[in-house]
Amino acid sequence: MSTKHEKILQYIESLPVGDKISVRQIAKEMQVSEGTAYRAIKEAENRRLVSSIERVGTIRIEKKKKENIERLTFAEIVNIIDGQVLGGKDGLHKTLTKFVIGAMKLEDMMRYTDAGSLLIVGNRTQAHEHALTAGAAVLITGGFDTTDENKRLADKLELPIISTSYDTFSVATMINRAIYDQLIKKDILLIEDVYIPLENTAVLRSDQTIMHFRKKNASTTHGAFPVVTPQNKLVGMITSKDVIGKEDDEAIEKVMTKNPIAASMKTSVASAGHRMIWEGIDLIPVVNDDGILQGVISRQDVLKAIQTAQRQPQHGETIDDLVKNEMRVIGDEEVMVEFTVTPQMTNQFGALSYGAFTTLLSEVGSFALKRRKRGDAVAENMTIYFIKPVQMESVLTVKPRILDMSRKFVKMDFEVFNGTVLVGKAMMMFQLLER
Repeated sequence: MSTKHEKILQYIESLPVGDKISVRQIAKEMQVSEGTAYRAIKEAENRRLVSSIERVGTIRIEKKKKENIERLTFAEIVNIIDGQVLGGKDGLHKTLTKFVIGAMKLEDMMRYTDAGSLLIVGNRTQAHEHALTAGAAVLITGGFDTTDENKRLADKLELPIISTSYDTFSVATMINRAIYDQLIKKDILLIEDVYIPLENTAVLRSDQTIMHFRKKNASTTHGAFPVVTPQNKLVGMITSKDVIGKEDDEAIEKVMTKNPIAASMKTSVASAGHRMIWEGIDLIPVVNDDGILQGVISRQDVLKAIQTAQRQPQHGETIDDLVKNEMRVIGDEEVMVEFTVTPQMTNQFGALSYGAFTTLLSEVGSFALKRRKRGDAVAENMTIYFIKPVQMESVLTVKPRILDMSRKFVKMDFEVFNGTVLVGKAMMMFQLLER
């Protein structure tokens, strides 16, 4: 059985995109307290099912697929730029395909403005009208208003007119930053984006027997199943290995693995994949905070998701990407890496930041191990010494050295030079990932 919290989330998800909701309405509709309704609406906001806007309320928005995550809804734009909605509130759930800055003549402006666009412009009321007629929303900068006729047209066409006190340049920068952040998030696939939901998951109950496992195994060809209570609370996992040599009438509860490894919706796919490799498992159950089974994710799902992400044409740059872009391999027999410190990698004093330095050493170590044909590796622990501060635009040389290597772990030593001056040292242990 689902909890009240889950039922409210399911109800919100079933609402048409664009519907307004309130705490009082949800409490009355679902016959729960206003506190329970409030917490569920906040969770729905975290899951990007709704968006709360001052003076408008909370509206149901479209939950975007990962491949389209760089698109923002007009509701999100309102929140980003602290805007006020002047008209067209019913269109806040729509997504914008591009934004156009109206710093040109009207006819030139309209050449670039089409359906799904957002025209960013000042107090040019004629431009507001033309944009709406072309199917675009309008963002008015400088805190200006528009005409009542334009507001009525926006309501009729369900295209928002938004006003903000910021200037055009600031607004464009803020929206660009939001899209850029979304591009970075697009790389970080979460389990909630790729998991198999409970209704499509084969499960066994703790009060069933090995015979039920064998029947389920024959009908689905799956080799592992989550074990749940009648309330769908996860209590174990059972695999083909667990039932070898067991009698049909033996209880599943006696042979299953209790307290199994589980993941949440917000666990990253990469993290789940690493966990599967380390633990030698092919299936991880997905649970909520109360331990109720939500679905499963398999090793095949992880591989498919990562392949899909790699095919995406656009990516935002994380600090890892920035560091990798500045790395150049020098030397053939002995691996050495040359690295240029850019302004983005410095702290408030203009010196190389601790985070960028740590990332650099991790990347160099992983690369050196790949050169030795040891596959992928993850840094497990490290001891780092900054001997001298490294200023921006310095060119560093990193020299990794393998001290000890076993089947699972590698200990490495690093020396970092700025010219001929030793500026840093580190000792790191890597865990090798089995293929």
